[in-house]
Amino acid sequence: MNGVTADSQSHAPLAERLRPRTLAEVIGQAHLLGPGKPLAMAFQSGQLHSMILWGPPGVGKTTLARLMADAFAADFIAISAVFSGIREIREAVARAEVTRARSGRRTILFVDEVHRFNKAQQDAFLPYVEGGLLTFVGATTENPSFEVNTALLSRASVYVLHPLSSEEMGQLFERACRQALPGLSFDDDARFRLIGLADGDARRLLNLIEQIGTATQTARVDCVDGAFVDQTLAQSLRRFDKGGDAFHDQISALHKAVRGSSPDAALYWFCRMLDGGADPRYLARRIVRMAWEDVGLADPRAARIALDAAETYERLGSPEGELALAEAVLYLAMAAKSNAGYLAYNSARSFISGDRSRPVPFHLRNAPTRLMKKLGYGKDYRYAHDETDAYAAGETYFPEGMPAVEWYRPVARGLEIRIGEKLAHLRELDRQARQEKD
Repeated sequence: MNGVTADSQSHAPLAERLRPRTLAEVIGQAHLLGPGKPLAMAFQSGQLHSMILWGPPGVGKTTLARLMADAFAADFIAISAVFSGIREIREAVARAEVTRARSGRRTILFVDEVHRFNKAQQDAFLPYVEGGLLTFVGATTENPSFEVNTALLSRASVYVLHPLSSEEMGQLFERACRQALPGLSFDDDARFRLIGLADGDARRLLNLIEQIGTATQTARVDCVDGAFVDQTLAQSLRRFDKGGDAFHDQISALHKAVRGSSPDAALYWFCRMLDGGADPRYLARRIVRMAWEDVGLADPRAARIALDAAETYERLGSPEGELALAEAVLYLAMAAKSNAGYLAYNSARSFISGDRSRPVPFHLRNAPTRLMKKLGYGKDYRYAHDETDAYAAGETYFPEGMPAVEWYRPVARGLEIRIGEKLAHLRELDRQARQEKD
């Protein structure tokens, strides 16, 4: 969204006053709107088609839908899935039928936050989209692959919108100041802070500029510096939607940076999530998970350090306890890595879920009663502590008929080098014992 024109004396919010009136006024989304790009071609062809616009807030989803209606001389109906239901959908259908009967004009139905509609509500669009009565344009901040019905997805093109870059936000900043605040100047620090706080969200940037403009009138200031921005604006959080794509993308990046042994990148994503408002307790749980999944037995100290960091946070809280979590992240990033235990566990779970229920061999069963001993429970069990090196070479602990498995395969890193050497030694003892038995 970003734009120009409109009456500067209007009482509408600045973001609405500067909403683009033509495609040329839109800043950003060059991958969709540049020459020869998908949406530019759609505008030029004059052929409307249903689509889903997927992207974070303030990147132009609503603006593009409105521009389509203007470009194609279509009736424009906008509803929000947050406040609407089947009744509003039916009213939109009725209005579209009247419009087509009276003027032959097409209708664009714009559904903001479409992912908030349930399956039945999303299904309600299908016959009218299929029949051509409605051209459906949905806007969502969530991944449509998970949040939009397959049937609706198959009838709509999905276009991904990106946050505005710093350069694009700078263009919008200059346009807004020129159009709405011509008598006010900003130093470089103020400009940098406002663009940073907006975090790629055009609407947020315009709202912040509007707040600053109002504050300067009260304070009788004609040049805004960084200190004035800090004093005027409440603490603004970076884009972060708990449970949404931004949340999951960032925790994924943190986990992969730790797994990839990149301490600085891991620290970056950890601090990004804290800055965005993530619950440190959630991060602590994920850090413990990383210790077991990606470091594993290559460095068992990692799990203890992760748990100690989580406990430290519980005792100290924020911000002091966050240092312990940060140091745990750094330790995990630099620790020897092994997912051998993780893979072994998953392999065992997978085997058991598809295997029959095999009985416990008699020699492995306890025999606390005379009857159980008489039935053979515990017979021929070899007590490992009474064996050489406390190892009963050649003994088996699997059910009878169980196929040979080697789920746990230690890696040649960290402590698992020693574990692997011992495991190889024990397996050689088993081989020799069975060879002697045969």
